[in-house]
Amino acid sequence: MKTSKVGVVQATPALFDLAKSVDLVISWIQRGAEAGCELLLFPESFIPCYPRGLTFEAIVGRRTDKGRAMWLDYWQNSLAVDSPELGRIQQAVRKAGVFVALGITEKEPIGGTLYCTLLYFGKDGALLGKHRKLKPTGLERYIWGESDGSTLVSFATDLGILGGLICWENYMPLARTALYQKGVEIYLAPTADARDSWQATMQHIALEGRCYVLASNQFVRKSDYPERYQTDLADEPDVMSRGGSVIISPMGEVLAGPLWDQEGLLTAELDADVLIKSKLDFDCVGHYARPDVFQLTVANQPETLPVQARYDGKKARQSKPLGPAAC
Repeated sequence: MKTSKVGVVQATPALFDLAKSVDLVISWIQRGAEAGCELLLFPESFIPCYPRGLTFEAIVGRRTDKGRAMWLDYWQNSLAVDSPELGRIQQAVRKAGVFVALGITEKEPIGGTLYCTLLYFGKDGALLGKHRKLKPTGLERYIWGESDGSTLVSFATDLGILGGLICWENYMPLARTALYQKGVEIYLAPTADARDSWQATMQHIALEGRCYVLASNQFVRKSDYPERYQTDLADEPDVMSRGGSVIISPMGEVLAGPLWDQEGLLTAELDADVLIKSKLDFDCVGHYARPDVFQLTVANQPETLPVQARYDGKKARQSKPLGPAAC
């Protein structure tokens, strides 16, 4: 029986403050390592924040100088992957010796478009890859660009095959199936959805994919926003995101959480044998698939990347490319 301890971070970022947000990430990485976690998941857009409640004064057919100034503030505090700030995070990951999946708003070194991104770090601090949100929701489409299949990534590690989707991407059946076809065993779902109904979605994915599901959200109060935005948030409730982070087994059992109305670190032991046991009666890309009826082709999706397990002397498991199938 192979077990792995994982952690889900539910925390409050330093909203609109890149440097302080990086400090917080490093602090939580240290805390997770001290708790014995081998993998840590952070919420969606933890750096510099999920700008809940702000409109950027988006009006159909018209923009405003105030909205552009707000956008500039958000852009300046977002994270570039070739930046010194990212280097600080990589050093912290290397020191802790844990896998880390970190939700950020990512900016390109050239150009102004931002992306809602999930970064994957290896135990040695190397940036393994990133997933950019395929379809930002609602007004998110105004502040974030869209991605493509090339960032539907998965990684074969000594913990299992990692992969995931961001927030309401998890409502996209074909996006989920694209990951199931990669054999994802630890499914990551950073989010900004703090509704009770999100719990049902996470449980459904665990049962559908017969995988462990880790879901992470922020805990944010109106008072956590900078003073310069308090007037814009006058009609918002005092608690703007209650959290709801959770860890669920392949049989739909809640292993930790959901955590509400506070910061915290959820941890759970993942038993690799449960992954196999759960597929006795249902395997959506195995005996429950009907490739004679359904086929899914994903443009530009990369192969699962094998990650060398350098810390216990064992080679990471290789994932086999799977043929077209669907749940």
